[in-house]
Amino acid sequence: MRKSKPKKRIILPDPKFNDELVTKFVNNIMLQGKKSTAFRIFYEAMDIVAKRSEEDPIEVWKKALANVTPAVEVRSRRIGGATFQIPAEIRTSRKQSIGMKNLIGFSRKRHEKTMGQKLANEILAAYKEEGAAYKKKEDTHRMAEANKAFSHFRF
Repeated sequence: MRKSKPKKRIILPDPKFNDELVTKFVNNIMLQGKKSTAFRIFYEAMDIVAKRSEEDPIEVWKKALANVTPAVEVRSRRIGGATFQIPAEIRTSRKQSIGMKNLIGFSRKRHEKTMGQKLANEILAAYKEEGAAYKKKEDTHRMAEANKAFSHFRF
């Protein structure tokens, strides 16, 4: 067990939209330390979103992120030899992280040509409350709802 909690790192806002949330998202996209490539992918996706939706791309992206962000999750807990799936609220930073990782992960699994196109299409799907990332959130909520009888085991 740690003596003290690690300090939160300061995240600088991105250069184009001046938003810290964008930088966090780009950090999740980034593979092998290639941040400029990750920014290029994100900005390409935002250009595609702007063209297709005729709205502010950052607002569309934020709404899409909110749509794929789960409020509850199930956690496994062993009680008397049996393992129960116990629904639990998620703290804000973890919610945000799960939402971002789902959006990016399901973007990578799509079948478009470039990562920018994959990400843009997943963002637009999430904005319309469809797509794989949104389905994952719905499944998580459904699982929590099905197991709410075990919520008295919460830790």
